[in-house]
Amino acid sequence: MAKFKKKKSKPTPEPEDSKKETPQEEPVDIPEIEKSEPAPEPSKEPQMSEAEKSDKDRKLNKLFWMRVALAVIAGTAATFIFEDIEGEDRRWASIGFMIIVFFATIIVAKGMKMQLPSSDRKKIVTQAIGSYVFLYLFTWIVTYTLVHSGNISTGINI
Repeated sequence: MAKFKKKKSKPTPEPEDSKKETPQEEPVDIPEIEKSEPAPEPSKEPQMSEAEKSDKDRKLNKLFWMRVALAVIAGTAATFIFEDIEGEDRRWASIGFMIIVFFATIIVAKGMKMQLPSSDRKKIVTQAIGSYVFLYLFTWIVTYTLVHSGNISTGINI
């Protein structure tokens, strides 16, 4: 925080007095800013070098694309795996399958041994979770629609 020296000029008693010009003005000292940097707080986490950061970013990027690819593969596979299940149970089985595959990616991510600071530990779980869920559901719906469209008379004949 910057510290200022006190001004040595006299305060004006009335608002009108400030409008009057005085023939002799005292030189006003411009307050100097003392450059006092706060002492760095000792961090519990070791500082990461540029090589470690790039390695961490590379692994997080790899995790992202792995989850995107698995979402497309698992969404397509869900169409064929749960073919025999009818009604509401098919939907819940597919959602359960989606969750199981996601937990498998968490286990794989922990096996990648990413050196993340404690503030970033949740990135293993949250990295690409939205992309994973929406791509899985989109792929599952599209493949199911394309596979079963020939069975419906109003659907698209492929």
